[in-house]
Amino acid sequence: MSELGLSLTAIAIFATTALALVGPMLGSSPLLPAGLGFSLLVLFSLDAVTWQGRGATLLLDGIQQRSPEYRQRILHHEAGHYLVATALGLPVTGYTLSAWEALRQGQPGRGGVQFQAAALEAEAAQGQLSQRSLEQWCQVLMAGAAAEQLVYGNVEGGADDRAQWKQLWRQLDRNPAEADLRSRWGLLRAKTLLEQQRPAYDALVAAMAAEASIEDCNQAIATAWVEEPAIAA
Repeated sequence: MSELGLSLTAIAIFATTALALVGPMLGSSPLLPAGLGFSLLVLFSLDAVTWQGRGATLLLDGIQQRSPEYRQRILHHEAGHYLVATALGLPVTGYTLSAWEALRQGQPGRGGVQFQAAALEAEAAQGQLSQRSLEQWCQVLMAGAAAEQLVYGNVEGGADDRAQWKQLWRQLDRNPAEADLRSRWGLLRAKTLLEQQRPAYDALVAAMAAEASIEDCNQAIATAWVEEPAIAA
């Protein structure tokens, strides 16, 4: 079951259990908890079919966004993607830090960092991704987890990134046994880059926390970069 599916199931079970415990004190029908649980599962299923799970994503992210720790982890995760993509010559075109922002900008799921990857996607579609492009994509996808590891010492997010990497690996008809090995390589390379450019990364985190524009985020990176970066401010 997916991470989203597990979360939705947990919500349904929690709501049903809570109502079962509190219901008798309120004089409600003993059938109400079962009815509530069934209704929630039906609603989640309809959302998955008709809206690709967007409603459930908004609900879960809205609950999680109430935690300052969660918001900070998302911020640091996405800043990792942003900085590594920029450093590898893949200009960022936008970013979001919540499912609601993603919905407003027409982005799928919980959003994240969007970058110019037309050339990479064209190569992948033909199953002929060059070694350089493969390495770029791997490092960018693993950069969010690398940032979490660098800042927090552990990784909680990145499931979608890992799934995207494995899907790309299968699309290229590569040896499945090598996918995890290559992703660990990408994680290490991304983390090394973030360590080397920690001042630029911290400056980017501050800019993104202030909801700065792409131009201002790029300027923050350029100002704090150890060497002159080849990016557009």
